[in-house]
Amino acid sequence: MTDAFDDLLTANRAYAETFDLGGFDGVAHAGIAIITCMDSRIDPLHMVGLEPGDAKIFRNPGGRVTDQALEALVLGVHLLNVKRVLVVPHTRCAMASATVEELRNRVGESAGQDASWQSFGVVADQVAALEDDVRRVRSHPLIPDTVAVGGFIYDVDTGLLSQQI
Repeated sequence: MTDAFDDLLTANRAYAETFDLGGFDGVAHAGIAIITCMDSRIDPLHMVGLEPGDAKIFRNPGGRVTDQALEALVLGVHLLNVKRVLVVPHTRCAMASATVEELRNRVGESAGQDASWQSFGVVADQVAALEDDVRRVRSHPLIPDTVAVGGFIYDVDTGLLSQQI
């Protein structure tokens, strides 16, 4: 199986030849944290004019504020210079366009086995879920009111963000 990654390792060696990002200290130099979806159509840094080292990025299916995302935000706020948080789901998201049953069926068919036990965080109403997620960040006892938190939807067809909250 090791040859399954040969193309990526070759690309990495070429990347490393001109690598100039070493020595970063790990803090968010622009004071930004972005929670967004794992969708490959999203380039979280460039969509808001940032570069490597500027922000902390947390990605998951649907761009939801999970317990793990909150953990990352608490660490970011207190240890990594995060002053502003963007919560960014997107248009045409699979998590917002399918039911749990549909996803379980699709995954089960692909896996060739029962997937009825697998949980998926589907989103019936993206704006309502976004409002809940922003509220969850804003009300966390370890995230101070001085941290600005906004909810946005990213349009995968235009590249535009629209602020919802």
